Amino acid sequence: MDPKPPRSLGGEDALVEAIAALLDGSEGAPPAGELWAGDDAAVVSATPGDPTRVLLTVDAVVEGVHVDLARCSPEDLGWKALTVAVSDIGAMGGRPSRAVASLGGPAGADVLRIVAGLAEAAAAWGCPVVGGDLTDAPVVVVSVTVVGWLGDGPAAVTRAGARPGDRLFVTGPLGASAAGLRVLRAASEAGPAWVPEDPAAAAAVAAHRRPRARLVEGWTARHAGASAMLDCSDGLSLDLHRLARASAVGLALDAVPVAAGATEAEALGGGEDYELVVATRDPDALLAAFAAAGLRQPIGIGECTGGTDERRLGGGPLPVLGFQHRVGGAPGDAGGT
Repeated sequence: MDPKPPRSLGGEDALVEAIAALLDGSEGAPPAGELWAGDDAAVVSATPGDPTRVLLTVDAVVEGVHVDLARCSPEDLGWKALTVAVSDIGAMGGRPSRAVASLGGPAGADVLRIVAGLAEAAAAWGCPVVGGDLTDAPVVVVSVTVVGWLGDGPAAVTRAGARPGDRLFVTGPLGASAAGLRVLRAASEAGPAWVPEDPAAAAAVAAHRRPRARLVEGWTARHAGASAMLDCSDGLSLDLHRLARASAVGLALDAVPVAAGATEAEALGGGEDYELVVATRDPDALLAAFAAAGLRQPIGIGECTGGTDERRLGGGPLPVLGFQHRVGGAPGDAGGT
């Protein structure tokens, strides 16, 4: 018998589970080979009955929640709106194909500059924005839906495939975005165009304003046999807890790679890094594939264990740190940026 996963993390996660249960009750189980709610992106048939699978995801960026327009530009908001959705496709090991965007805002919102940022990201990630919608809203909200593809090769990599003994990696150091936000908040002159003189602080601010989607890394990890994967959007700690719960495994972390200028707390719980967390049964194959692709080597952080309740960092417990939205008054939210 498979071990039971640990209890829900509460907050946003519990609300998402309740929503998924309602939809399952209405629509029934997904057809064979499809994956609906519960991962970075859905895996669905291109058309009913077609064996070709596509990836489908949606994400929203909200002024005052994800972006402070006193410290970031409208172009930064547009860039982030597409990039965070594209990152979900990369976390499944796929490539983005096309996007549509819905943009809402009050009178005076700089729509064309926001769309310019969307266009920059579309060019960077090879994902044209092919349509959308405009509406009034009390603050700027950009919601982006992305369709992605897998091509030949392994199936999409989900959060649920890790097994005891799998090694855990991340595609880069963490905490830069949270450190950048801290730098921006601390500087009285930090307008949308301000850049600090210190190189580490400037890199952190850039990571916050213009996150990067790890598309080639996700594609490479999938083809190298990754067993589970997700993007680190809400904080390494919280996202690892989600992977462990989905896979019914424990976690034993050796260390947390911290970006220059960031703190360990920001690396664990700051969020918005969009590096990938990868579990694999064959670490040598993963490292060799990244080297062959000319990519920065992934960083080992620990392993999955057989104790489904185990959550360990070094000699102590792995805390639940990260960002959960409070939509619907969901209880038990973790702190974050």
